[in-house]
Amino acid sequence: MTILVGKKHCCLCRKIIGRSRARRAKACQLEILNEESEQLRPEEEEEKDESNVVRCSRSEHARRLFQDILTGYNKLLRPVQNTSDAVTVKVKLRLSQLLDVHEKNQIITTNIWIKQVWTDSNINWDPNDYGGVDVLYVPADQLWTPNVVLYNNADGNYQVSAVTKAAVYYNGTVVWEPPAIYKSMCPIDIEWFPFDEQLCDLKFGSWTYDGFEVDLIHYDKDDVQITRENGRLVWIVPNGVDLSDFLPSTEWDVMAVPVKRHEERYECCRAPYIDITFYIYLRRRTLFYSVNLIIPCIGISFLTILVFYLPSDSGEKVSLSVSILICLTMFFNLLVEIIPSTSLIIPLIGKYLLFTMVMITLSIAVTVFTLNVHYRLPATHRFSVWIRYLFLDFLPKLLMMRRPEPEPLSVATVDKAPAFELNQSENVIMMTMLPKLGKTAEVAGQSSSSTSPQQTWFDEEENAAIASAVRSTCFIANHFRKKAAEDEVKDDWRYIANVLDRLFLWTFSLTFISGTCLIMLQAPSIHDSRHPIV
Repeated sequence: MTILVGKKHCCLCRKIIGRSRARRAKACQLEILNEESEQLRPEEEEEKDESNVVRCSRSEHARRLFQDILTGYNKLLRPVQNTSDAVTVKVKLRLSQLLDVHEKNQIITTNIWIKQVWTDSNINWDPNDYGGVDVLYVPADQLWTPNVVLYNNADGNYQVSAVTKAAVYYNGTVVWEPPAIYKSMCPIDIEWFPFDEQLCDLKFGSWTYDGFEVDLIHYDKDDVQITRENGRLVWIVPNGVDLSDFLPSTEWDVMAVPVKRHEERYECCRAPYIDITFYIYLRRRTLFYSVNLIIPCIGISFLTILVFYLPSDSGEKVSLSVSILICLTMFFNLLVEIIPSTSLIIPLIGKYLLFTMVMITLSIAVTVFTLNVHYRLPATHRFSVWIRYLFLDFLPKLLMMRRPEPEPLSVATVDKAPAFELNQSENVIMMTMLPKLGKTAEVAGQSSSSTSPQQTWFDEEENAAIASAVRSTCFIANHFRKKAAEDEVKDDWRYIANVLDRLFLWTFSLTFISGTCLIMLQAPSIHDSRHPIV
């Protein structure tokens, strides 16, 4: 047993010694690789060490500078050496996106950056004393700010809600450019909707300080043009809004962005109150409304013309007009959903819908009158001379209408004619035979003196039968003659109805075309050849 234990112990010792030798060999290899890598990249390691040292030193200097600046700093006091001095604040607007223009609520929503630059006399340092640090980023809520707010705010959020850092330079210049989403009031002029142009403004000013304490000017003071409006001095910058990062809107084009600086003086106060107003001129892109509102409306309106082309015997003239009127009523409901509720003016599309509705109402009245003419009877209405001349002679020539002539009577037409027309032809033939029968009766009367009494009695009885037949034939002939005259009068009334349809077809066509052009071409933006600035 002792021998076996010794052998096992020796085996374990050999394994341990082998593992330790392997570990030492690996460690030696790693040391050699590290030495080689250190020999290959000594300069990179030195650069890393230097950069780390610089960063650490700059952060230490910035921390020390931050403490030195804010120690004893009072953000509630204006940063001026003399209380009579005014803090000059340069303001500029950067328009990032036009989010929405709500016509019904008359609110414009914009995503903007408000750049404000002023000099804080309580802050200055020598960059050499702080390791070359010449700018420090400080949270804006720890510094004095000019309290610039949006006067015409629509949702109650007048100030910038996001707390961002301001860049503070060694000479006391403070640059603060916070982002904000503003909802401002914008009076919407719907006179030329949907070919309208809108003017919206963003009026900024200091809510706390007057013009003797904070003087607001535009950042691009070199581009200022000084004019007078209503006896007041106004500074104007033609392109005062930065549009370099503007995302174009899908509904509006930005046409101009001027800026005006106003000084308002009130009777209560000696000091002026300064505001800077940024104006945004917008022109609506009309593709959406043209495709979905104007073109369908014009198409439905021109369907009214087809009412006069539809035959009166179809019985669908009035129903078609009423259907068109119902469609226009639906368009009116859609228009009410879009435009603001105002009683001051009717929009352009509203004028056109009213014009179309009046024309369709007139077309219904005219259609009823035409149907009344079409179904008139000789027993109820009579022709006058001027009606016959106006509607059967003058207007057909003016409207280039030609009434078809009646076909001459022939064997072919008799074979093709219906039973009623054949009866009329037979009656005409009987009417032509009546004079001959009369002459035969006269000859029979003259020769009766030379005949016997029996023959005379027979001839008298035969003549009585013939006379009765002639009277019956004359009655039938007169009846058909009267019926033919009545049918002719009916045909004349129907032809007059066709003349009226043709007359109103041309009249309504010209009225619709001229009315559409006159109403739609009134919009100034249709004739505006200016291009948007972005």
